[in-house]
Amino acid sequence: MANNDILVLGATGTTGRRVVAQLRERGAGVRAASRSGEVRFDWDEPSTWEQAVEGARRLYLMAPDGQAVAEDFVRLAVDSGVRRVVLLSSQGIEVMGDQRLLEAERVVEAAGAEWVVVRPDWFNQNFDAGFLRPAVDAGVVALPVGDVRQAFIDADDIAAVAVAGLLEDGHAGETLVISGPRALSFGEALGEIGRATGREIRFAGEPDDYRAAMSFQDDAEIEGAIAAFRALAEQGDAAPTDTVERVTGRPPKDFATYVAESW
Repeated sequence: MANNDILVLGATGTTGRRVVAQLRERGAGVRAASRSGEVRFDWDEPSTWEQAVEGARRLYLMAPDGQAVAEDFVRLAVDSGVRRVVLLSSQGIEVMGDQRLLEAERVVEAAGAEWVVVRPDWFNQNFDAGFLRPAVDAGVVALPVGDVRQAFIDADDIAAVAVAGLLEDGHAGETLVISGPRALSFGEALGEIGRATGREIRFAGEPDDYRAAMSFQDDAEIEGAIAAFRALAEQGDAAPTDTVERVTGRPPKDFATYVAESW
């Protein structure tokens, strides 16, 4: 494999930095790109795109929450020589109406390169390093999903699947739906964190709880989010998949292990 021929976007983020580390552990050449990384890349500054993709043959593609994956960038990457794209997407995007990620998948699948789509369930790291951390610290997490269970997955496992997609043959054209080994409700997950930290962390799962917690937002945004979460909850409990073990050869990290390592 040519030196530095794998471009990793979001290389300082939750999954990106793990993808970079795991690729380097396997001896792969990596171009670690972000707004402040080894290679400068900014979705909002197209002038940074060309130098980022120069020489790249494989691409780990992700965009921060709320940021669209620009079709012009994907076209530039493929025209510049990228032959395989691994896209970080998410589960439940159809039912939740996530047009940003649905469009990203469409763009990648139509780009003319080999593609792999990685669709994880909720990240474990949402609790300690993501958008839920302030609420966890405050002792109350409000999300309008009730007691429905999610198969939380660790970012280390997400990265391992992405690395396999980048380095190994046999996954081209696959949408890899990945999860942790068991499904937990948010209340159960917070209970495990609470026991590990000696704190009481309450889960508030009703729409009115969410409205109160998000009162600083526009009413239309709040109601749109509630509708999306309701649609997700109506699917019922998540069923853990065997994809991580099938792709990586080892089982995914259990939530209890994540808690012991991170809390």
